[in-house]
Amino acid sequence: MYDLIVIGAGPGGYEAAAYAAKIGKKVALIEKNQLGGTCLNVGCIPAKTFLRSSKLFRECLQASSYGVRVSDPAFDMPTVVARKCQIVKTLNKGVQGLLKRSGVEVVHGHARLVARNIVQVENVAYEAVNILIATGSRCAKPPIPGIDSECTLNSDTVFDLQSVPKSIAIIGGGYIGLEFACFFKEIGVEVTVYEMLPQIAAAADGEIAARLRQILERKGIKFFLPAKVLRIEGNTLHFSADGKDSSISAEYILNSTGRVPVVNDLGLESIGLDFGPKGIKTSEQGKTNVPGIWACGDVTGTCMLAHAATREGIVAVNNMFGKKDRVRYQALPAVVYTHPEVAMVGKTEEELKTSGIKYKKAVVPMAVAGRFLIENEASTGMVKVLCGARFGEILGVHAIGDASSEFIVVAAAMIETDLSAYDSRRIVFPHPTVSEALHQAIAEIQ
Repeated sequence: MYDLIVIGAGPGGYEAAAYAAKIGKKVALIEKNQLGGTCLNVGCIPAKTFLRSSKLFRECLQASSYGVRVSDPAFDMPTVVARKCQIVKTLNKGVQGLLKRSGVEVVHGHARLVARNIVQVENVAYEAVNILIATGSRCAKPPIPGIDSECTLNSDTVFDLQSVPKSIAIIGGGYIGLEFACFFKEIGVEVTVYEMLPQIAAAADGEIAARLRQILERKGIKFFLPAKVLRIEGNTLHFSADGKDSSISAEYILNSTGRVPVVNDLGLESIGLDFGPKGIKTSEQGKTNVPGIWACGDVTGTCMLAHAATREGIVAVNNMFGKKDRVRYQALPAVVYTHPEVAMVGKTEEELKTSGIKYKKAVVPMAVAGRFLIENEASTGMVKVLCGARFGEILGVHAIGDASSEFIVVAAAMIETDLSAYDSRRIVFPHPTVSEALHQAIAEIQ
């Protein structure tokens, strides 16, 4: 009998398993594919590896502005893919090491729930007091005729490309689609993006999203939105935008319409679990409607971010073993790793207006920080801080500009600990750093 069985070895699953084992619990972790889940194998890590290479390539082309002469740079796709594979392999070994040191028993195979406290893998049954479901997500597959065309890639298969295409049409203007749009454009590919909503990066603050689109369009990325993809025929994408039907041909078409929770073939129906296509329903403590069954990460459909999954997993473990804890989703930061980066935490201005919450705001350019000017030749950016009108509590922070991913955690900590703008001014920010732009924006809240 185990204290905990975790199904799924992504960031939520393996971190929760290791944490539970470290506090003295007997833990088994079941995974049918590779340890590390989507983020490590076909998500965050591979994407950021690709983006690092494209950014370096762009910097080589722009090096003369920094007083550095680079002659005839070339982008070697096979080497980029090989480097990605090596990084994934290294990190995968790190996960194996973490689980081994923690004393977690790893079981390879497909898990199915056959009772409230019994998980079956192949012909072997495993029993536990608690079960944490962390099966993650898979690429969404919209009902577009021809989506299975040989010329159509998704956000998993795109990492196997061995040559730089001449052109690519990207379906989806969310975080995944925008990151790939940046990557391909920076290595010289003709890029078009088709988004069904009237705004790219739909979850972002509207002002920030509009600025991002403006910058990406200046880079040469072409956007169609709101647009509906009608069908795909070979390498031709047919779509409707601005009230008329059109088509475009590209060497590849990339389906980046997001991800959906993996809830099928797990035996969830047999135990009466409350779930649907959008995921397993959970509380802020990670509880499901079935006692002893918990869930975290993408499978809940609540917040599909690796760090959110990790926090949810830890919270679930704490609660299942008697330590009260909860996830404060408003304090979970998010980043779009485009060039420039977009980072955010808390409420957007649109959400505050819709909720009727009175607020104050300050917006400052990233260029108020000398480090930003040093690091980013001819680039722009901004930081927006939103505070409660009466007490000055920080409600949201939104930034666009490279390095914003590295300081957004400061804003997340401010929201997590309920700091006001006045209290936050007492925090000393090191100089020179890009984070000083956040400090200046907070200082301007009256």
